[in-house]
Amino acid sequence: MIIDLTHPLKDNITVYPGTIKPRFEVGNTIEKDGFAELNMSMCTHTGTHIDAPSHIIKGAKSLDAFPVDKFIGRGIVIDCVKKKSIELDYLATYTDKINSIEFILFYTGWQNKWNTPNYFDPFPTLTTEAVQWLLKFKLKALGFDAISVDAMQEETLPNHHLLLPKEVLIIENMTNLDQLIGKEFELNCIPLLISAADGSPVRAFARIL
Repeated sequence: MIIDLTHPLKDNITVYPGTIKPRFEVGNTIEKDGFAELNMSMCTHTGTHIDAPSHIIKGAKSLDAFPVDKFIGRGIVIDCVKKKSIELDYLATYTDKINSIEFILFYTGWQNKWNTPNYFDPFPTLTTEAVQWLLKFKLKALGFDAISVDAMQEETLPNHHLLLPKEVLIIENMTNLDQLIGKEFELNCIPLLISAADGSPVRAFARIL
């Protein structure tokens, strides 16, 4: 069974404040040109996407510097829908599961606010103590159904600066995470192979094991 974890890319979707909105325009049509083709314009952090270390750290790895298997592996979803913040004491209850996986996806319920103004409301985020504890595990990435691993008011992006230097990548704007609670699955979150990419949209999906 496959669960799609990706928001569709189209005009007028939610983007981080200050980011250009994606544009998809008809470039060619079958009637006029004999073939159909869309022209698209968007940034590398549009829709469901993954952050590279080079997104935050000068000279750090871009996505194309990682092997494909960096973006595939066993995962779990942690239900944080009733949390105001994601703290170490709560995460510690998942220690045994975290020891056996490579991806943690955090379900906050914000996927249901996608494409509404409420998507920018305060969402649960990891505390510094929780992030530092997670760095002790062999994780490839953390994923979220919200717009960032950091709170909107955190202009210095502290969680980005803790995770990305350790090459724990960040997947943002995921969806359908509630369908994976309590399930074992393999996550696939493959970015486009863009040279020197600081980030990329992904087609993220889970294969139930």
